[in-house]
Amino acid sequence: MRSIDDNDYGTPAIHSLDSLKPVQLEIDGVAVRVPAGTSVMRAAATHRIDIPRLCATDTLDAFGSCRLCLVQIEGMKGYPASCTTPVAEGMKVTTQSAKLGEIRRGVIELYVSDHAPDCVGCAPGGRCELQEMAAAVGLERNRYGIDGANHFRAEHDGIANPLFVASDASNPYFRFDPAQCIVCSRCVRACDEVQGTFALTIEGRGFESRVVASQDESFLASECVSCGACVQACPTTALLEKSIIEKGQPERSVVTTCAYCGVGCSFRAEVRGEEIVRMVPHIDGKANHGHSCVKGRFAIGYATHSERITTPMIRASINDPWQEVSWDTAIAHTAREFRRIQAEHGRDAIGGITSSRCTNEETWLVQKLVRAAFGNNNVDTCARVCHSPTGYGLKATLGESAGTQDFDSVDEADVIFVIGANPTDAHPVFASQMKRRLRQGAKLIIADPRSIDLVRSPHVQAEHLLKLRPGTNVALLNALAHVIVVEGLVDEAFVALRCEADAFARWKAFVGDPRNSPEVSESATGVPAAQVRAAARLFATGGNAAIYYGLGVTEHSQGSTAVMAIANLAMATGNIGRRGVGVNPLRGQNNVQGSCDMGSFPHELPGYRHVSDSSVRGSFEHDWNVSLRADPGLRIPNMFEAALDGEFKGLYVEGEDIAQSDPNTRHVTAALSAMECIVVQDLFLNETAKFAHVFLPGSTFLEKDGTFTNAERRISRVRRVMAPKSGYADWEITQLLSNALGYPMAYAHPSEIMDEIARLTPTFAGVSYARIDELGSIQWPCNAEAPDGTPTMHVDEFVRGKGRFMLTEYVPTTEKVNAKFPLILTTGRILSQYNVGAQTRRTPNTVWHGEDLLEIHPHDAEQRGIGDGDWVGIASRAGDTVLRAQISERMQPGVVYTTFHFPFSGANVITTENSDWATNCPEYKVTAVECTRVSQPSDWQQRYRAFSETQQQLLHNRHT
Repeated sequence: MRSIDDNDYGTPAIHSLDSLKPVQLEIDGVAVRVPAGTSVMRAAATHRIDIPRLCATDTLDAFGSCRLCLVQIEGMKGYPASCTTPVAEGMKVTTQSAKLGEIRRGVIELYVSDHAPDCVGCAPGGRCELQEMAAAVGLERNRYGIDGANHFRAEHDGIANPLFVASDASNPYFRFDPAQCIVCSRCVRACDEVQGTFALTIEGRGFESRVVASQDESFLASECVSCGACVQACPTTALLEKSIIEKGQPERSVVTTCAYCGVGCSFRAEVRGEEIVRMVPHIDGKANHGHSCVKGRFAIGYATHSERITTPMIRASINDPWQEVSWDTAIAHTAREFRRIQAEHGRDAIGGITSSRCTNEETWLVQKLVRAAFGNNNVDTCARVCHSPTGYGLKATLGESAGTQDFDSVDEADVIFVIGANPTDAHPVFASQMKRRLRQGAKLIIADPRSIDLVRSPHVQAEHLLKLRPGTNVALLNALAHVIVVEGLVDEAFVALRCEADAFARWKAFVGDPRNSPEVSESATGVPAAQVRAAARLFATGGNAAIYYGLGVTEHSQGSTAVMAIANLAMATGNIGRRGVGVNPLRGQNNVQGSCDMGSFPHELPGYRHVSDSSVRGSFEHDWNVSLRADPGLRIPNMFEAALDGEFKGLYVEGEDIAQSDPNTRHVTAALSAMECIVVQDLFLNETAKFAHVFLPGSTFLEKDGTFTNAERRISRVRRVMAPKSGYADWEITQLLSNALGYPMAYAHPSEIMDEIARLTPTFAGVSYARIDELGSIQWPCNAEAPDGTPTMHVDEFVRGKGRFMLTEYVPTTEKVNAKFPLILTTGRILSQYNVGAQTRRTPNTVWHGEDLLEIHPHDAEQRGIGDGDWVGIASRAGDTVLRAQISERMQPGVVYTTFHFPFSGANVITTENSDWATNCPEYKVTAVECTRVSQPSDWQQRYRAFSETQQQLLHNRHT
């Protein structure tokens, strides 16, 4: 069932040129004016004329099966279905008459005759469109009775009913009760049209028809990805959230923004009292259009999990039990310790790390705290370890450190090039939109070391899979560019008009050199030259071509180079500055774009402006009434090195778990152990908090106001749904700390912080909470030139003026295979888990993915005597760990793969400190390893589990 506060217009709105042609008609004597192509049902609904329906909903294409929405149209024979009948000029429609009432009651009688009379399966006070429609058509009795053949009785007179199917409660979040099903096909169509998984179908014919998952399996065992589209589409309670069964119907809803991936889905958080009942994707959400994934819709149990810490704690040593203290005591203690460290070791001995899971306003305050209260620029963010090369590469070529398009732009793409990204797992809602465009005929090119799901899925098949070796992105991108240049496929007119001529000439000569040809680069990439040539031709000549990339591009020693190579490719083919094209980084976390925008890097003030720029710095000094440093501060890796050298002693970490997420775990934990005061502000005792001296309990996205900025630069509101369980939202905690340190902050609401952001950041100049509420969301730049925001960037000219082609010489990584380490390990994500797993591991999502596995090709497994499910030791130059094997044809020989969602897996124990040459983004995607069959955990795993158990015991024994 859809949200309690969303209107359903029956059929989708028209999104075509026809919508520019208004049509005038009359419905029940009311003059109606709607776009051409609109259905009669929707035209009526827009004027509050309700036509009964069961199979129709405005998130799905019209189906016309229930025959309940019949109307009369003057001059037209019979009783056409209003959902499938388009409006016409001068049409006169009657929606209510004695004959229509008779027909509709007859239809409803048939439905009711095969429906449980007492609706035992319904939720308390549940909403059911079948009941609503029965009331709407005035059905008072059912002439057919309920004694005949039916699907809702398990037995009759002691004889088992062959049509009865028991309720399926296998999915942890919803149940399917066939006894409540009316076989309207809405769930099947939602799975097909909205999600694109095609996991549901109608089995049987006539009266024996029924909904089944996959090959008549349970929902849990089937191909269902638990996105919930079927649950939302169901008009009865056949598909129903278990949370409604347990908690009852919600009473109100609050529109907010999801705190998982970079898609930034809009949701209605539905509440009963102060308790969250369910999350329903907001039909008007500009990023998700009413769709969602298993995490955003269902995985919110972490917000009320028993392991949440809601009281501040301090301790002198990580070997001591925690002591619960008041907020005043915790803040005063933290400020005193930071000032002591600075007095003893210098102003630069402390720093802060902002979070890509927190709001823009909270991130702004943390970097302001560091610059204004700490008095240095030692601030960094998790974007350092994911998309910092995106900022560097796109700034150098296009002039702005962000993607060029909105998500809806993919609807006009003719060729889609996905490189180093796995959208179906990491950005599933956008992946559904992408797959819809692919089913419509767009061509797909994929460059990835693995055969990701997108390579082949229902009605989707990649034209080209460029299965390259990890670490060779730049070589592949140069080879693609070589073909485009040598074969005369460059958009010369675009380049001449929009790009720097000298830079293009140098680049053209560079990529045209035979050393960059597909034939030469094949020895590095492993991709056959013929495939590369065919893919290049398709990209250059196939129409609108859009590039989507992820961490498989950025998390390399040449991450920044690869981003520049991608921008070069887009400029050379003229695929910039209009819909259907562009360079689109798929950001990993909900606010990683925003954390970068807000000035979380040590060398940049908000808006990507260097700290050495005196005019920019002066504007901040005037507004903040403080002098700011002109020299860049320490990056995260520099902080670790300085800590080990005894020069960096204090760290404020808001909403990040660097002990689990950063590479070479043993190096990270050694650095943390060397510090004197680590302050962690988070929800749980995460891996970093086990090394902390102060714990400040943070707040979830449900407990605060603010904004997130998604991967398409869309700024969306986060709205408080319930009170913070610790008493404060994160921005308030940072403000308390700043005041205790002697730098005054006095914000009464996050909207005031946004006003300051707009005042000091040109790309946000037109942004305010009032404006966001008015428009629903805003894509920056939003200023006087673009008061409604900017869906597509670089339309007439690049932000930097002329686009700059950059030379992208391929330099092989120093992390090489040899006899001792003959395999390459690469890493990634999985659908059901998120980032370091702190949130999703505390939800039923673990039923799908309860541990990190090592994917290995059958050939490599056979050579090593490894069977499916065996424990495998993985050793690298940095360390070793043990994971369970999953033999998979997805892999290419010589490459293994794992995820990093569980701390005791130790995935980052074996990743090295190799990093991007420009940004220090770690090279997570290339680690030389060897795999052997083992029978017990690694030494590190045993030591770390013992350490973790000790820390949990110290938490359990905390003093109150």
